[in-house]
Amino acid sequence: MAWDEWEQLKAEAAARHAGPAGSGGATGTLRHRRGPWTKAAGSAGELAAGTSAAKAGLHTAHGGVGGGLAGLSSLGALTSVLGSWDTRLGQVREECASLRPKLRQAAVELGEADAEAAEAAASVVVPGTRRGE
Repeated sequence: MAWDEWEQLKAEAAARHAGPAGSGGATGTLRHRRGPWTKAAGSAGELAAGTSAAKAGLHTAHGGVGGGLAGLSSLGALTSVLGSWDTRLGQVREECASLRPKLRQAAVELGEADAEAAEAAASVVVPGTRRGE
C-alpha cells in the first residue's frame, strides 16, 4: 500500500472516531494511568477492613441483648436483624477483598500493554521522518 493511501485511511478512521462536527466526540486516543486503578484497589481494601470492624462492633453491641430481655417479642427481631446484617456485611467484605487484587492487577496489565504498544510504535520506521531517514 502506498504511503498516501495509508495516510488517507488514517484520516478517514480519525474522522469516524471524532463523531459529528461540534459534537465533542472522542478523538480516538485512549489515555491510561495506573493511579485510579491503584486508588480503587486501596479503597476496596479499606472497605473490606471497615466492614470487618463494623461486623465486630455489631456483635459487641448485641452481646448483652439476650440476658435481661428474654421473653420480649423484640428479642426475636433484634436477633433477626443481627443475622441479616452479619450476612450482608460479610458479603460486602468478601466482595471488596476479592476486588482489591483484581484492581491492582488491572493497573499492572494495562501498564504493561501501554509499554508494549509504545515499544511497537517506536519500532515503526517511517520514510521521510527523522527516524526513517
